[in-house]
Amino acid sequence: MSTARRASAPTASSTAPGDAGRFHGGPLDITLLTVAIAGVSLSAPLAAATAAPALAIAFWRNAMAVGALTPLALWRHRSELRGMGRRTALLSAGAGALLAVHFGAWLPSLHMTSVASSTALVTTTPIWTALLLRLRGHRPPPLAWLGMGLAFLGVLILTGVDLSASPRALLGDGLALLGGAAAAGYVLLGAEVRRSVSTTAYTYVCYATTSVLLLLTCLVAGAELGGYSGTTWLRLAALTVTAQLLGHTLINRVVKGLGPSVTSTALLLETPGAALIAALWLGQLPPVAAYPALVVILGGLALVIMADGKGPAADEQSAVNEPAR
Repeated sequence: MSTARRASAPTASSTAPGDAGRFHGGPLDITLLTVAIAGVSLSAPLAAATAAPALAIAFWRNAMAVGALTPLALWRHRSELRGMGRRTALLSAGAGALLAVHFGAWLPSLHMTSVASSTALVTTTPIWTALLLRLRGHRPPPLAWLGMGLAFLGVLILTGVDLSASPRALLGDGLALLGGAAAAGYVLLGAEVRRSVSTTAYTYVCYATTSVLLLLTCLVAGAELGGYSGTTWLRLAALTVTAQLLGHTLINRVVKGLGPSVTSTALLLETPGAALIAALWLGQLPPVAAYPALVVILGGLALVIMADGKGPAADEQSAVNEPAR
């Protein structure tokens, strides 16, 4: 679902309840959003092209982000970090744990199925978020249910296509969906924490937790954490800067002016953007039959996000914005 990717997803505190779906931004916001989309679109192709274990990539992009944030966090937010209450700290750590699941599931999927399919399925986060909100008593409007049904139909079509390609591709689809579901929980917890905590303080605790858990996972799984070529380290650094630090830092910057609905709708461009980069750079093209499914999924997500901006609980449901990749 983005700060380091993701410092924090756009949250309910970003806009007033009545402004959740309105457009207030100017040319600068549009320019910054364009740069942000380009940054996050590089995430999947860069990860797929990096010659390192997927779990190690997940660890290093978070660990590098923590390293980059440490001077700022300790210099300007030391007192805030020390004064963070038990509940807030636990929620931030919980968000970090879910982010670890997100990365631990999604990044391996990039080596099992196509970049286009994996990116489309992991961006189903708004669907999972809406369902989680429903469990908490919120009632999505009819347009949201229509969008969820449409997206689910697209998922069925896509998984059918990938099953015909190979069981491995289908497993990759499942991991990408798990990554999207974990990101939904991450976004909701982050939205709650960001009501009272700055982006930097929350991100620092969250990413530190993610890094520790992914490090332990790498050690248990035996994933190599070093010995890479210079090119691989450069790609890891580029992944951290473009997707983890630049992309969603700018998203958090513009969401206040553009509103969560406009911002998250624009983020749907990440899927075709990643697919185009993968095609041009990696020569990776999904099966022709997958394209209609990708269009159906993106159409369904667009309806869910549109419903989010119009619903009576738009201030809380703004959490359906895309999370960190």
